Amino acid sequence: MALRSIVAGVGSALPKRRVSNAELAETVDTSDQWIVERTGIRSRYIAGEGETTASLATDAARKALEHAGIDASEVGLIVLATATPDQTFPSSATKVQAALGINDCVAFDVHAVCTGFLYALTVADSMIRSGTATTALVIGAETFSRILDWEDRATCVLFGDGAGALVLRAENGERGILATKLHADGRHNDLLFVDGGPSSTGTVGKLRMKGREVFRHAVVNLADVLNEVLAEAGLNSADVDWVVPHQANARILDATAKKLGLSPDKVVVTVDQHANTSAASVPLALDTAVKDGRIKRGDLLVLEAMGGGFTWGAAALRY
Repeated sequence: MALRSIVAGVGSALPKRRVSNAELAETVDTSDQWIVERTGIRSRYIAGEGETTASLATDAARKALEHAGIDASEVGLIVLATATPDQTFPSSATKVQAALGINDCVAFDVHAVCTGFLYALTVADSMIRSGTATTALVIGAETFSRILDWEDRATCVLFGDGAGALVLRAENGERGILATKLHADGRHNDLLFVDGGPSSTGTVGKLRMKGREVFRHAVVNLADVLNEVLAEAGLNSADVDWVVPHQANARILDATAKKLGLSPDKVVVTVDQHANTSAASVPLALDTAVKDGRIKRGDLLVLEAMGGGFTWGAAALRY
């Protein structure tokens, strides 16, 4: 049997403060109806004092390790996907490593914005199959609230903070990651970007987006990459038990499912609760659906995401 990266445990973490659309409407020129009709979002979580990308990532990692029944000392690899690290350097992954009490393991960040978790998962899977590690933490964590322009109602209502984590283990068997597919096209930088950075402005900058163009690309790219990854795994859409998508916008999720001929009942949706948490989005949704009993051992899952860059990708796995 093939050596595969199996998902041994899942976990997630959210900031303490939940912000409803109604509360947001008190400070931003918007309304609950406007947000729900266009995005499906009803609330999001916003990081407060003392809550950072690394602290949320650490909480999610601890829960994933507990769910897996694995001690942190067994972890040989930490790959953390984020576009909002605690510091320019060192990586937030090393902060998680220290917080978990791991004295030595491979630890680094991956930056592919909303597709970051799929990139991190693919890197960790490759390293496990090459023998570099036998147990890995793959984390997506963001504090996007700190790069939002709170006067831009078209973007500030869309995003939230949070973290999700998986424990991967090397095992021989039928379960695990079956195939992954990743893409990037840097020609679309100006459609979704942050207008700052250490090398350009010396500032953090704020998020900027042309929503209509992003929507159009997202539906096409996500449907294409889902078909690609299923073909790579020798499967088709009828084999899929659950799609766990990046939670950007309910309309994108509906349009992608329709394009693939998938029932909306097979799509895990948490965007209404968490908004768009970028790299944390997919593992947050996965943890939610595992813990509420929807996703069961043996189910075939397809994870997918698209983000700034543009980057996009998908993974097929047997949970």
